[in-house]
Order: sequence, then structure tokens, then C-alpha cells
Amino acid sequence: MIMTEDDIFTPNGARSRPPFGSTQARGKVIDQEGREIPGREFADGAPHSRFDGFHFDFRTSTANPFGNLTHEQRLVRLEAIARLLDVAFILPGTNIRYGIDGIIGLIPVIGDLITTAISLWLVREARALGAPWHITARMLANVAVDGVVGMVPVAGDAFDVMFRANIRNVRLLRRWLDKQPRL
Repeated sequence: MIMTEDDIFTPNGARSRPPFGSTQARGKVIDQEGREIPGREFADGAPHSRFDGFHFDFRTSTANPFGNLTHEQRLVRLEAIARLLDVAFILPGTNIRYGIDGIIGLIPVIGDLITTAISLWLVREARALGAPWHITARMLANVAVDGVVGMVPVAGDAFDVMFRANIRNVRLLRRWLDKQPRL
């Protein structure tokens, strides 16, 4: 079959096919193996894509590997991230522990913003675990002190290594959770 210009364009220069999102009938949809993928028919009789209304629910979907964790599993994950951020490594020849917070914090401004964002995510997770406002307020204060003082060029990096805001925050959360009645 030979296509002519009339098959492609209408007289006023617009495309002759309906625009995307149109409810007019479209051609067949063929998968990689050459099979036709049938469209759905709704009450109005117009064919619709099988992906209409497609969305991810990250709370229960397999798209989120952490969506179905228990409270205890989430807390263990938060503790692991806090240890990685604050005390994962030992300075050779000393007993001084530091984490990637201290390493990333060496990058002026950007490093401190990144580690503060990660710390804020930990606070958000604590809130999702049900931590009350007074616990999250103390956690936010720890993050603010760590972030603001960490911006100071040399002293701030030393402070990042010694203050360990993430470990403090996870301890606050753990103490609060231990006081809660078990269901």
C-alpha cells in the first residue's frame, strides 16, 4: 500500500489521526510478539486503554520494598541508617567513631544539606511510626543543631563527628516506643 500526502495530512495541514487522549477509535495495539492487545470497552462503547487509571500505591505495592514492614523492622532499619550516618567507621589509631555524615559534611554547604535531608527523613519515619509531637520536636532540634553548626567550615565537621544527632534521635524514638503498651 502506497501512502499519499492526503493520507497523512488534512487540507488545512493538521494531522488526520485523532490527538492523544481522544475518545475516537484508534488502531490495533500490538505487543512485541505481534499479538493484538485488546482494549477495554466501557458503558459508552468507546474503547479505552487498559492503562486508564493506572497508578502505584507505594504503601502496599511491591514497588516499595519497605511498604509492608512491621514497626520493629522499621525501627531496626532506622537504627542501621543512623549507625551508618554517625558511627560506621573508626579513625585508625584512635577510638573516634565517625560515619558518612562526617564524610559527606566535608563538602561545603551541599554535603551538610544532603545529610540534613537524610536526617529529616529519619524524623519523618519516626512520625510515621507514631512518635508524638514532643519527640519529633526534640528530634528536629537535634537535626537543626547538627545542620546549622555543621555548616561552619572546620569546627562544624568536628562537631558532626562528635554530636551524632541521628543516633540521639533513634535513641529518643526507641525510649518512647519502649514505654508504649504492646498490642
